[in-house]
Amino acid sequence: MDEWQVYALRYAHNPAAKRSTNFIGGDPHDAPMPLDYFVWAMKSGDRTIVLDTGFDEAMGVKRGRQFLQSPAVGLNAIGVRPDQVGDVILSHMHYDHCGNYDMFPAAKYHLQDKEMEYCTGRCICHAGLRTPFEEDDVVAIVRKLYRGQLAFHDGVDEIAPGVTVHHVGGHSKGLQITRVWTRRGWMVLAADASHFYANMEEGRAFPIVHNHEDTLNGYDTMRKLSSQKNGIIPGHDPLVLARYPAAAPGLEGIAVRLDVDPIG
Repeated sequence: MDEWQVYALRYAHNPAAKRSTNFIGGDPHDAPMPLDYFVWAMKSGDRTIVLDTGFDEAMGVKRGRQFLQSPAVGLNAIGVRPDQVGDVILSHMHYDHCGNYDMFPAAKYHLQDKEMEYCTGRCICHAGLRTPFEEDDVVAIVRKLYRGQLAFHDGVDEIAPGVTVHHVGGHSKGLQITRVWTRRGWMVLAADASHFYANMEEGRAFPIVHNHEDTLNGYDTMRKLSSQKNGIIPGHDPLVLARYPAAAPGLEGIAVRLDVDPIG
């Protein structure tokens, strides 16, 4: 089994979010609780797997998010050329996880069956369910399917030795998490299975949800899959940048290394 280096690469920020908007049922302390937006990279030897592809500046303007830099900036900073990436895992098809679809022209994309069914099926007739999706993103992934660049997965599957995907659902019907073998043992990249550390630690789901029960069960699944309690990395928490060291000098706030011990 291969051992992987793992990186979180920040590309956008939402400073306006509050605690009351980050939990089902709200929160009695209506304090600021901003979101960061990440893509993740796993490196082993000369192979790189990217998890999620983010969005571009135009989408940031449309969605009212603070765009910081292209995800390509963070990837290049850790020595990854996007045009040479061979595999891209899409945790799910929400706009902030599957844009920039021309950035990885050589990649095979990996998606759960249930997510393609969800974002192209009758559920999207409901405006409230299609809000997190973007038509152009979904159409672009369908085009990759017809070009032979899309691989489907049903539940648990291996992407590479030491990297597996696991369907958990919850936030989106086909949401998958990624388990990766590192020097710290098994780590779990949660993506939106838990937006913040607080969601899974307090058992309180983020309000955008397809199935509340699946979200809560997903927290238990991630704990079972991770070798260490602190080996689960949430998808949008600025604390990730505070808890892990920069990938290299000068990359503070851009890229952090996750397969090393947390700071402090």
